[in-house]
Parts: sequence; C-alpha cells; structure tokens
Amino acid sequence: MKKIKPDNSRIPKQIISIAVIFSIVIAAFIIGRLLFVPRSFGKYGHYRADAVDEIASQKLNYAGLQACKTCHSSINQTLSDSYHKGLACETCHGPASKHIESPGAIKPVVPRERKHCETCHSYNPSRPTGFPQIIAESHNPDKACISCHKPHDPLLPQAISECSACHRSIASQKSVSHHASLSCTTCHKVAEKHMSNPTLERAGKPMKREFCGKCHASGAYNPRNIWRIDLETHGGRYLCWDCHYPHFPEAKK
Repeated sequence: MKKIKPDNSRIPKQIISIAVIFSIVIAAFIIGRLLFVPRSFGKYGHYRADAVDEIASQKLNYAGLQACKTCHSSINQTLSDSYHKGLACETCHGPASKHIESPGAIKPVVPRERKHCETCHSYNPSRPTGFPQIIAESHNPDKACISCHKPHDPLLPQAISECSACHRSIASQKSVSHHASLSCTTCHKVAEKHMSNPTLERAGKPMKREFCGKCHASGAYNPRNIWRIDLETHGGRYLCWDCHYPHFPEAKK
C-alpha cells in the first residue's frame, strides 16, 4: 500500500476558527471605539476635550475665598490666625456667588445649629490625633456651639483656658453645665499675682445673692433662655450657692 503523505500546505481548521474569532473581536473593538469614543478625546490629553467647555459653561455657585476677602477683610484676618484657617468661607456659609452679585438682597447661610459643627467635631476614632472632638450627648447638650465658641476663632476665652490648667476638674464639670460659656472672671475677681502665686493671692468669690441676680433675677437684661427667679422670695434667707453648685447649676427653664 502507498503511504499518504500529510498535506502540510493546508492550514489546520483549528487555526482558522481561532483567526475568525480574533478577527470578529478586533473588528467589534474598532467599530465600538468609533461609535463610543468622543471625537475630542485625546485632543489635550487622555480625556474628552469638550468636557472643558461644558464645565466652563456651567453656572457658578461658589464665589471663592478671594471674593469673600474683598468685603470681609477683618473676619478673614481673624480666621487666618485661628485653627479654622484651612476652611474656606463657603464650607460653612454655603455657595455665595449670588451674594456677591447682590450683597444687600441675598445673604449667605449662617449655621447656628449644633449638628453643623458635629459634622467635623463629633467623636470619630479615624480622625487625626489632637483633632478637637466631642461626645455631643454629654458636651453642653442642647446648647448651641456658637454660645461658647466663636466660629472664626473657635478657642475658648483665654481666662477659661488659663484657669483650667490648675482647675481641671472644675473646668471639666463646668464645660457640660449651663455655665459653660461663662469666663471664670465673670464671677471671680482674679488679680494678676494669682496666676504666678495662687496660694498667696486668692481669687475673689461672690458674697451676696444679688450677684447671681444680675443674670437670674426676673428683671435681668439677659437672653430669654436663662432661668429666672424672683430674687426677693426665692430661697428666703439662703444664699444661691447653698442650694446650687455654681460650676454645675442644675436648674433648667
């Protein structure tokens, strides 16, 4: 019998099938690229060039920090020296482009509620070490943050921070009371020598109930949310601090 020699000139069917599949995939890729890739893609780089014009045509909402500085230079100076110097004005006050166009008619938002500050300062273990954080439920509950902290310079008054260095327990207790916003020197007369030699130069304390009446008497000129009493009949002959601890007064309106 004659041996049949294989025809090496013929391409195997398997190779033809694979080549057909690859051809279809490549053709589909080319057609898809022509259909779906924008014409302006790659004009300025690896992105769609028309996007630049589309973004530029959008209406501006934010005015930018420089626009705020033009009219509010004094506030900007205070802010630039505080811990909030990294915040743009519109971070808290919202988009201000309309305010810039018509300052008298349109006013920016002035956030006064606690939840706004809690966005950054509510306790979160992922925040950097040393970042001021609070537990909102225990830190001056139901009291606006701005009643103690100035938003543009959020540090407590110097007198409070100086006193807390030695009177930490009192400062911690007072910080969650209704008297949290009061500077220590509001009630205590503190001589300059007391800071350097506190044992020899004592801080003065109120001695009469009329002192508390400056804020809490029925006729006192103070915000309505402060608890009021009839100084002549309330407590009789007792002094206010016989019943109420000044650093943590429990009375509520």
